[in-house]
Amino acid sequence: MRTIECLFAGFLLLFGPVHFASGAAPAGTDHPKIDFPKTLEDYQDDQVPNLFEKLINRAKIEPFNVIASLIFLCAIIHTFLTSKFMHISHGYLHEFQALELQESKTGKGPAIAARRDVLLFRAQLFHFMGEVEAVFGIWLIPLFIAIILMKGWPALVAYITSLSPAEPVFVVVIMAIASSRPVLRFAENFLAKVAALGHSSVSAWWLSILTIGPLLGSFITEPAAMTICALLLKQKFYALKPSKNLGYGTLGLLFVNISVGGALSHFAAPPVVMVAAKWDWDFHFMLTTFGWKAVLGIITANLTYYAWFRKEISGLKPKRADEKEKRIPIPFSITIVHLLFLVWTVFTSHYPALVILGFLFFLAFMEATSRHQSTMQLRGPLLVGFFLASLVIHGGCEQWWIAPVLGGLSEWPLLVGAIVLTAFNDNAAITYLASLVPGFSPSLKYAVMAGAISGGGLTVIANAPNPAGQSILAPAFGKDGIAPGGLLAGALLPTIIMAGLFMLLP
Repeated sequence: MRTIECLFAGFLLLFGPVHFASGAAPAGTDHPKIDFPKTLEDYQDDQVPNLFEKLINRAKIEPFNVIASLIFLCAIIHTFLTSKFMHISHGYLHEFQALELQESKTGKGPAIAARRDVLLFRAQLFHFMGEVEAVFGIWLIPLFIAIILMKGWPALVAYITSLSPAEPVFVVVIMAIASSRPVLRFAENFLAKVAALGHSSVSAWWLSILTIGPLLGSFITEPAAMTICALLLKQKFYALKPSKNLGYGTLGLLFVNISVGGALSHFAAPPVVMVAAKWDWDFHFMLTTFGWKAVLGIITANLTYYAWFRKEISGLKPKRADEKEKRIPIPFSITIVHLLFLVWTVFTSHYPALVILGFLFFLAFMEATSRHQSTMQLRGPLLVGFFLASLVIHGGCEQWWIAPVLGGLSEWPLLVGAIVLTAFNDNAAITYLASLVPGFSPSLKYAVMAGAISGGGLTVIANAPNPAGQSILAPAFGKDGIAPGGLLAGALLPTIIMAGLFMLLP
């Protein structure tokens, strides 16, 4: 019952931001309106044509902009060093274990005990710094200190409580439900029917997961599709110990395919959701403008990588134990209820209170049908939610430079710029900031969306579902986890293929 108690506590905590975001204030308080962070209109620099001069002017008007961006830059650099921190952590842990062994043989000594405690602290500290999902949360500490020192405590409170927790809450809940045994079994059975066309070989599983799985993201949302695909790849592919190059190539394909696979609809991909209502993009528009190109791009990228690694993929053999595993069948009624919970979560995704209420009912249903359930692992979803919430807080302080950079580009430079910026910021933030740029033509809107979803697999922070895949698949890449350089190399070619098809096809 500890899980339910923790969720109730989280429910109460999250109601605070929801209450404030709605514009209401607690009874008995009367906070003045605080102009932080400044809106783009506050700078009144539309007449300044030069981008460099505009940014210099905004930095002079609001010196905090420079501090916030330097902190954000440090957080980005930190994400590329997480594998190094993990390596350092494991070194301290091994030394700690060696001292423990020595202590068991020679007896306890104050010097050894003190050294052991120091090593354990350092190991845990560097392990925490190596958790990619925790990076932006760590760098919230200096950001909050800077806000308090330069703007005051009321400014910090007003800024944080003005942000909506909808996306982080949604991702946590959708990941938890999508990783449940009935949903995973349902998706696996569906993909198994596709893989059966290729005699259920490793090649057939690889192609079906990376082709059909990402397209499910347009209907069950990208975070759910990422969770299901990553879990199936972990079972069906990474358990067979592929080479490093094939492992990172597959990871890059997965991340890029998930990013574009949600573009068939207007409600599933975070970068699309951010602008769909404002730009009047409905389901028909997304399917006919982006969707069919996304399908073609996914197939092209998959076949390209398959041709490249065909010999190695064909040489991987499924484990006999997996093929003969006897599993208790799950009643279809239970699966239907789980799918309905997914539908409810998607339908209420913009209302955190309803999402969490639905999740509490879901937990109760799991308790009642525990024989057909697996133990829910909330560590991954909660870390991803923490990551997204932290990124939203940082991103709100970066619009001063992102918006003019995007607004000053034509179609092809805008495409490339959106791809590059997406690699260093969540692609939903890029499209949202683009929606704030006045005078965006339909072709520029198309270009920035094409760049944002094409570049969504280059880094872990580029697309909201990526941390979910990272948390599931990191153990398959050794004790140091996923190296950012390896992911970038694996995702670069699919990104170029996707971007090229989006821009060159009519």
